[in-house]
Amino acid sequence: MPAKNAAQWLEPPRVPETHYVSGAVYTDPAIFAEEREKIFFRTWRMACHESELPAPGDFRTYDHVGMPLVTVRGKDGRIRTFLNVCSHRGATLVQEIAGNVERFVCFYHLWAYDTAGTCIDIPREDGYAKTGLRKEDCGLREVRTETRLGLVFINMDDAAEPLADFLGPALDRFENVMSHGNLEVLHYSRQVLKANWKAWMETNVDAYHTFMHVGLRKTQVDTTRRITVYPNGHTGGGGQKMTYANYAGWANRDQSLALPGLDATEMRTVHLWPNALVLSRGTIIRLDTIVPIDIEHTVVEFRGLGMKGDTPEQRRQRNSHHNQFWGPLGRNIPEDAFAAEACAMTFGPGAARYQTIARQENLTAQDDAGLRNFYGEWSRRLGRPYHNPSNRT
Repeated sequence: MPAKNAAQWLEPPRVPETHYVSGAVYTDPAIFAEEREKIFFRTWRMACHESELPAPGDFRTYDHVGMPLVTVRGKDGRIRTFLNVCSHRGATLVQEIAGNVERFVCFYHLWAYDTAGTCIDIPREDGYAKTGLRKEDCGLREVRTETRLGLVFINMDDAAEPLADFLGPALDRFENVMSHGNLEVLHYSRQVLKANWKAWMETNVDAYHTFMHVGLRKTQVDTTRRITVYPNGHTGGGGQKMTYANYAGWANRDQSLALPGLDATEMRTVHLWPNALVLSRGTIIRLDTIVPIDIEHTVVEFRGLGMKGDTPEQRRQRNSHHNQFWGPLGRNIPEDAFAAEACAMTFGPGAARYQTIARQENLTAQDDAGLRNFYGEWSRRLGRPYHNPSNRT
């Protein structure tokens, strides 16, 4: 087919409307503001892994689309999340990224809160007697928090559906791998991308881009394995076996390091809508959490999970397995980041207008059904068709 002229370039792809996406989903500020309210403030987000909060008083702070949050394990063992905001004058309550506390004390006026969010101390509280302010009325704003298979999820919407209903069967393929409670975080890294948050999710949902990665072309190209699309936008896959020895300098993975319920060479994956990933390569699990900073900048947090009780040599090998593909200098993560940012470079100024998600291969590995499922849920939540998001459905 000859190259297109200017008018032809602006035309939508000649495929069904469900099979292409307008570039406006990445670049329209009104759409991003609506995503913040209707998606990120109303759906479940994977916050961390419970092994990061092993003891009462352990906490982690993080940002959720501009909202500062702190997740803590209480003295009763329960994991809770709060807005990281003092109820007195609105100062950031917890300054550290992580740590352990008996209670949270605001630096500004020394108001204090226990790990259940109750205000337990106001210096010179009697000064409020004439206005009726009592510490019993000054607790922190609690954010809904639930766990599944050791994964800690939060939801800003008190009226949202329970986590179990939102996830449905999407995590079932990891039940035998993660339900025993013997996993812990052994790797953490964080990257800021100059790209819209959906561009990173696409690199995970889209198995067709296997051809971009030299490491994958050598070890795992498979067009026959199945994918599953679930309600609420989730997509899963797996069952594929990897041949690591096909890549020069690597060796096949030792079965003695296999996680429970897995073969050492087996890949399983699930993409949890809107912004999380759980992926295993037999001896290691990777967790991604994707949170936008603004319309064109995204934070991706990467966690690697291994077995508690590893010997030093087992931990070294497991770390090596993680970093081959998924470390900051691995064979996959830098390439995926480059792909997301390369798309942002063209959609941002309007050079690219549409992307096609038109592969239909009966739900085998490189079918674009996962992308259509992702954007179908996006459209349902926003009431905008992804092929023409300026319209309302």
